[in-house]
Amino acid sequence: MTALLMILLCVLFVVTDLIVRRVSKRMEVARDRREREAVLKSAVQLSFADEAKSLMRAEVKNARARILAVDDEHVVLDSFRKILVLAGFSVDTVDDGREALTLLRERDYDFLFTDLKMPGMDGVEVVKAARHLRPDLDVVVITGYGTIETAVETMQFGATDYVQKPFTEEELVAIANRLLIKRQARLEAQRKPTVRVVAPAVAEVVAASDYCVPGGAFVSPGHTWAQIDPGGQVWTGLDDFARKSLGTVDRVELPTVGARVKRGEPLFTVHRDGKSLKFLAPVSGEITQANPDLKAHPQLVVQSPYARGWACLVRPSNLAAELEGLRIGQPVVAWYQDEVARLRKDLAASGEATRPWDELERGFFGPGVAVNEPVTETVAAV
Repeated sequence: MTALLMILLCVLFVVTDLIVRRVSKRMEVARDRREREAVLKSAVQLSFADEAKSLMRAEVKNARARILAVDDEHVVLDSFRKILVLAGFSVDTVDDGREALTLLRERDYDFLFTDLKMPGMDGVEVVKAARHLRPDLDVVVITGYGTIETAVETMQFGATDYVQKPFTEEELVAIANRLLIKRQARLEAQRKPTVRVVAPAVAEVVAASDYCVPGGAFVSPGHTWAQIDPGGQVWTGLDDFARKSLGTVDRVELPTVGARVKRGEPLFTVHRDGKSLKFLAPVSGEITQANPDLKAHPQLVVQSPYARGWACLVRPSNLAAELEGLRIGQPVVAWYQDEVARLRKDLAASGEATRPWDELERGFFGPGVAVNEPVTETVAAV
């Protein structure tokens, strides 16, 4: 009876905790919305001539980004403020292109939305001038049905995208979110990645933004590693760059014991959501072991790439010659920095947080890069 009571108390505690967390989250969301609605009310009443005569400003605490919108239709500007402020963005609006350029000189904005058809200075001129003043600024053109072709043409002058009037709340927020993802990816690409040579187990506990090279292990151009054991056999698996590019996996398909593999040919395959990605053998030889833990726990291959998530043990057939095609130690660090920069550049160009597996395979893990890429400074002391 006592045991049953304890179980019921534990269940009650867990349920109560979940309810409290959910209610707290809803209250937090509601509080944020009330604060943003209050910002909107003050913005509607705010009009001053310090920076621009038509300026209306809506400042959000901990804003996701700062946006400037210019359009000669006040109903459009009202929509921008109401929609984007509630989505967590700070928004300034003006009804004149020259005033927008004045603000760009004086304040730091992340995105600019500009109408195409405006009196005085039209949207095309605003785009050209904005890109000259702020080359890092993402510019979106606001266009009507009859000016879509012109909006597309503005992209040759530096516009990033266009939004068509009339737009829905979902459409405008989706564009702002997409711009934010691309901007974050671009800024991330400009930061030089931290790459360290570490003991295998350390790779599991470092920051997600750091990349780890396993001390004493060789790394192939296709991002698989090879570590020679005292008996002359070679442990293999995927490296830190590969596991961070993949994210999660559902299943790992390993070769059978006794099978023979050649360097540069598929060694094991990872699967997720019906998609697969092959990783190539860093050395040739016979499979003597395949990690049995990966069948029940496939996530180990990305959670612990250099320790518990190893893939295969290979008895090499031509190790001395094939080591010349692998990197070890500091040469891997320099190469990793180039690889991470290349991946970040791809992410910034696509505006996505991750790349599709087929593109990763073609660009980083496939036969074209894993076999044909020239390797220099391969063998060096760790």
